[in-house]
Amino acid sequence: MKQIKNYINGQFLNPSSNNWIDNYCPADGKVYGQTPNSSKADVENAYIAAKSAFPSWSQTTLEERSRILIRISELLEVHLQRFAEVESKDTGKPISLAKAVDIPRAASNFRFFGNAITQFASESHESIGHDAINYTLRQPIGVVGCISPWNLPLYLFTWKIAPAIAAGNCVIAKPSEVTPMTAYLFGEICSEAGLPKGVLNIIHGLGSTTGQAIIEHPDIKAISFTGGTETGAHIAKVAAPMFKKLSLELGGKNPNIIFADCNYNDMLETTVRSSFANQGQICLCGSRIFVEASIYEKFKTDFVEKTKQLKVGHPSKKDTDIGALVSKSHLEKVMQYIGIAKEENGTILCGGNKVTVTGHQDGYYLEPTVIEVTTDACRVNQEEIFGPIVTIMPFNTEDDVLQMANKVKYGLSATLWTNSLKRTMSMSNQLQSGIVWVNTWMLRDLRTPFGGIKASGVGREGGFEALRFFTEAKNVCIKY
Repeated sequence: MKQIKNYINGQFLNPSSNNWIDNYCPADGKVYGQTPNSSKADVENAYIAAKSAFPSWSQTTLEERSRILIRISELLEVHLQRFAEVESKDTGKPISLAKAVDIPRAASNFRFFGNAITQFASESHESIGHDAINYTLRQPIGVVGCISPWNLPLYLFTWKIAPAIAAGNCVIAKPSEVTPMTAYLFGEICSEAGLPKGVLNIIHGLGSTTGQAIIEHPDIKAISFTGGTETGAHIAKVAAPMFKKLSLELGGKNPNIIFADCNYNDMLETTVRSSFANQGQICLCGSRIFVEASIYEKFKTDFVEKTKQLKVGHPSKKDTDIGALVSKSHLEKVMQYIGIAKEENGTILCGGNKVTVTGHQDGYYLEPTVIEVTTDACRVNQEEIFGPIVTIMPFNTEDDVLQMANKVKYGLSATLWTNSLKRTMSMSNQLQSGIVWVNTWMLRDLRTPFGGIKASGVGREGGFEALRFFTEAKNVCIKY
């Protein structure tokens, strides 16, 4: 039984209330550790440490901050195998996926922002005729809160922390209580890399206790959150009257729009990946597939055949394509939508059943599922499922599919498959989403802004957008 501890002021500490949460392994359904359910007192201790560290950290040179961040990235790469195995055990995703994507991306986050902070320039404006010059200072905010989700635990944890500390802030970070292990181990990496005590404090616990204590703390000046839309709305309700800066990356129900003039084989291979990567537990998955009518029947046959070939199995097996869902409660929630689809006259083309993996009968496994729907207005096309379930339906015209693509309350990402430049430009302009991928999916340049519109969130992460969020602009006007 592994007992996780909080990381406060460079030390690993038990929760002050001695309150613990069981940590389950999704692959076998067994408890393998305990996580703190931290209280206001723990958050306050973390705040005191962060506040004490802020004056000196905010005044360190950019070169010194850069060196430490890059050292963290190097240590993550050194310990790649260990972190990948732990991430897999916590989340149920295949070790191969964690090793190829999650941990390398976490290392890349620190390397990117370690370099980006040295290139983050402010602006100046000469006021000709007034004998004056204006210049803008970008100053760290102070103590900030970062709250990350369970689907890409270390990947998204570091996506927030790296720009926050690069910009000179001190951080109180809460990983998901469902997947806390790599965040716990990350504290060891920070100490080894020479990050000063108190700059990063990692506090574990439930959203209703630990998360609530962070968002309502009067002196935590900014909140960066990734997670569900309902939780994001609650955070905004609490934080907005306190005039905190907010960055909210929330849910998605993303359209994957396929035209007949696409590169068919590339599209088919990528669509299988964009549907079921990480068991469909990525906010960017293309869960609503719209296919031009002239190729719909061919696509349906080929896509179902490809989906049936995916291997559901234990995350440690090299031939596993689909691992376990993150928790029993999440598996049950996802399964409910299969019943809803049937009630709405959807046709289950493949999948739809739990899977029993030999030797791990209590694991949270589900077949990748393809549902044919007759209307975009059905619940399985409007509500975020966040599992290995996609819907497919045909369309006839650009206008029709554009209306369906935009009809949901979300606006995170969209994928468009076409070789028509005119269609690409026209639809990219009209799709209501923060990200549009054309003839690709999940191709990310860390310099670009990331985030959504509508119920998918507020603000942007990534590149200089993140560094702008974690700093305050101060204009100085000098008349000479």
